[in-house]
Amino acid sequence: MAQPTGRRPLLAALALPALLPRRAAAQPAAPYPSRPIRIVVSWPPGGGADIPMRLAAPAMQQVLGQPIVLENRAGASGSVGAGVVAQAAPDGYTALADTAAGAVNHLLIPGLPYDFATALAPVSQMVKSPLICVVRAEHPAKDLPALLARLKAAPGQIPYASSGTGTATHLAPALLLRRAGASANHVSYRGGAASIAGILAGDAEFVFSTLPQAAPLVMEGRLRGLAVSTIDRIGSLPQVPTVAEQGFPGFDVYDWLGFYVPMGTPAPVIARLQEAAAAGMRDPTAVKRLGEIGMIPVGNSTAEFQAFFTDQRERMSALIKAEESGWSSRPGPARPQAGAPAFAAPGRAPSRWAMA
Repeated sequence: MAQPTGRRPLLAALALPALLPRRAAAQPAAPYPSRPIRIVVSWPPGGGADIPMRLAAPAMQQVLGQPIVLENRAGASGSVGAGVVAQAAPDGYTALADTAAGAVNHLLIPGLPYDFATALAPVSQMVKSPLICVVRAEHPAKDLPALLARLKAAPGQIPYASSGTGTATHLAPALLLRRAGASANHVSYRGGAASIAGILAGDAEFVFSTLPQAAPLVMEGRLRGLAVSTIDRIGSLPQVPTVAEQGFPGFDVYDWLGFYVPMGTPAPVIARLQEAAAAGMRDPTAVKRLGEIGMIPVGNSTAEFQAFFTDQRERMSALIKAEESGWSSRPGPARPQAGAPAFAAPGRAPSRWAMA
């Protein structure tokens, strides 16, 4: 059974790099690069952060003339991996791939030993990722209005999953619930695959997931897609309506993946990495595969990504501050409260409930 995770056990891992002296900025030996480049992916393998970087890596290697080494360092909504890169030498040989969560973790993780916006420099946005709201195939809700009606019948009691507090998979349902006048019980998991496992196990009822984890299971009939978070439907799942179509006009929320280096990295080095990132997102094989799983390649300029990052940080921070009174980590009841609707697959006991 997938287990929800808290943030406190990981703070020690976050704090450790802060205890180490940061190496002084140094101009890389010409020509750059002269050795392999490590890209820390701050989420588990096989997810919405990992797949685009693996698809981009071959084209990036061709541009840079050096191997790309991907290293998954997951934990604390991406903050463990981001902390590793924040403390790395700003020489262009250590970079970060992180989701939208990086922009707001400073609001959600007390004692975070670095400020993402001042410790890391944007290089390029890699992809944008629509989200899909899914439930288990046996779930009684056949569409989004039915799910919301179920939530309103038991305010704050029905659990929903996310891939981590402050991620797009958390903020999208938070925004929807706010607009719908409903509430639910948030359960935070360590990554998208774990959150889907929680849905399949019956430990949470719904999740706004990125497509790599959810779409194959929708196609297999193990999950039911209720709504897509973006303004347009997804080509690979055209039968799933958007949130906007189901009573929430203008609803357009998605996850995104950014590419960063330590602050202080020389501008020419950032320019070379941006060139490589853009090539990775133009690569025909990568574009085809990303399209198949519903991801949209971007590969924009550093200036464009900086402006986008600043705007997203402000927007998401405003939502978090509006909702933060209900987002503190605390244990939930082991079973549904009296009067809460129970749902379990045939042959299963009612789901265990938790809150994070």
